[in-house]
Amino acid sequence: MTIRYARVRFPGFRNRPGAEATAGLLASAETKFRALAWCVLTTLLLLLAVTGTVFAHANQKKNSGSVFINDKGKFQILLNGNPIGHEEFEITSSGTGWTAKATTHLTVEGSPVTTVTGNLTLQPDGSPISYEWNSQTDKTSGAHVSFTNGVARMNIQLGSAHPFEQDLTFASPHIVVLDDNLYYQYAVLARVYDWSKRGTQTFPVLVPQELLPGSITVDWAGAVSAEGKAYEGLKVTTNDLQVTLFLDSNHRLMRLEVPSSKAAVVRE
Repeated sequence: MTIRYARVRFPGFRNRPGAEATAGLLASAETKFRALAWCVLTTLLLLLAVTGTVFAHANQKKNSGSVFINDKGKFQILLNGNPIGHEEFEITSSGTGWTAKATTHLTVEGSPVTTVTGNLTLQPDGSPISYEWNSQTDKTSGAHVSFTNGVARMNIQLGSAHPFEQDLTFASPHIVVLDDNLYYQYAVLARVYDWSKRGTQTFPVLVPQELLPGSITVDWAGAVSAEGKAYEGLKVTTNDLQVTLFLDSNHRLMRLEVPSSKAAVVRE
């Protein structure tokens, strides 16, 4: 942009009108400069706002193909209606994948206080990448599991025993991890379930703390209720256990019941 200045004649330094014209010209130029600077600043702020919106949209688009949503909360664990512990969990996007983790504290009469942690990394479609668990009671145990093409490779430490490795092979890489005393993994299962199809769906399952492979079936249970509240339900069935999941309209796990053991897990 070219700023054209009007010509001002200076008849002489002793001529007051010429000096006043010069002062007026400088004031006019300063006003134009401030206006230009404000215009540039406004444009920069607008560009920053637009850029931020573009990045947010790109990030949303990146995660739009995932079965997961961010979730965080706390479950109270009940046995015969009495509280015996709680679990704090979080499911968050992490890079191109997802992380689901939790810590459970249990205090059961006649048993040592137990703390269990689990950290599960997942593909956007729910297939596991890796899993780590640690259990602390009167002894400490733990394991690291990596998943590759349907093979679960476990590195296990049980108490003071010598560490060992074990590989388990599954027919599909879409393996569901359902470990002992870590209930957030049922929240993961509720996201992996194909809600567009509903009906009965079967998944290979791994229970790392028991070194057990197997399979489960998940059935849509329609509308279910608990304590006067309405939910959408899923029934999870294994060879010796049936679990009912109570989900909100976003398919977040709000409650879990195991009728045979009179156990329940309730989101606070």
